[in-house]
Amino acid sequence: MGLGNGSSQGEFILLGLSDKPYLEMLFFVFFLISYVLTLFWNLAIIVVSQLDPHLHTPMYFFLSNLSLLDLCYTTTTVPQMLVNFRSTHKSISWAGCMAQLFIFLSLGSTECILLAVMAYDRYAAICQPLRYMTIMSHRLCWLMVAGSWLSGITNSTVQTILTLRLPFCGQKQINNFFCEVPAMISLSCAETSINEAGLIAGASFLLPGPLGLILVSYGYIAATVLRIHSAEGRRKAFSTCTSHLTVVSLFYSTAIYMYLQPPSHHSQNQGKMFSLFYGIITPMLNPLIYTLRNKDVHGALRRTLGKLFWMQIT
Repeated sequence: MGLGNGSSQGEFILLGLSDKPYLEMLFFVFFLISYVLTLFWNLAIIVVSQLDPHLHTPMYFFLSNLSLLDLCYTTTTVPQMLVNFRSTHKSISWAGCMAQLFIFLSLGSTECILLAVMAYDRYAAICQPLRYMTIMSHRLCWLMVAGSWLSGITNSTVQTILTLRLPFCGQKQINNFFCEVPAMISLSCAETSINEAGLIAGASFLLPGPLGLILVSYGYIAATVLRIHSAEGRRKAFSTCTSHLTVVSLFYSTAIYMYLQPPSHHSQNQGKMFSLFYGIITPMLNPLIYTLRNKDVHGALRRTLGKLFWMQIT
């Protein structure tokens, strides 16, 4: 079978979250505010981490990359969703749909690996504090981030090629608010067993593997933290780790539901609710979870704003 009919595929209709106008208005306001906050907080983390020398550490290097991922992640889907909330013709072109699918899956797959890298960083910081800067060298940090991006893009390339081979018949209505591999497989009018097998194979590498590494890392961290005599030391370590585990539980639980079973086996309405969590809600919460109780970031933000203020008045 050749590639699916290319330009002859026309466009797809995105059914979105609701077909009720009053709900769509509420969703529009909520997600517009959420998107603006997501952009602001993630940009703030990136800028502050670059400008403040106190944050030039592996932890904030990885956090900056996570913020960049989340920034691009939400921008891939939310603007299109906001336009569709205020439009009667909720469509996306075939080329736009495939581009959205590829970019979204690349970023999501990269985040799967990056969260495991961040867990290893916390393991090295807490379990090997004297050797931490030696272990997490500048070169290793860059290699880990590059490996995360390469893994994500490779998986997305494979899944996108498989999806491009599918023919789509009938009304081409996607029961979701964006183009995603499981929804596209469900929409196809051809045999999709190869696509489903490829999807589960990719997800098996990107979800249980990194999640297993995270759980092992935090098992060692918990054992080390319990041996800390200082109550303040235990509190600080647990505070940092709790924030990371919160992100992990939100991201992996919803992604596992969507990608580790054939698309035909789960409800489409449930599916788009889970997509909402790992595609929009988690990126919005990430900067808050990591910085809400983080005194280093608070201090860096005050110093950066103070410098900008003095530059304006002098």
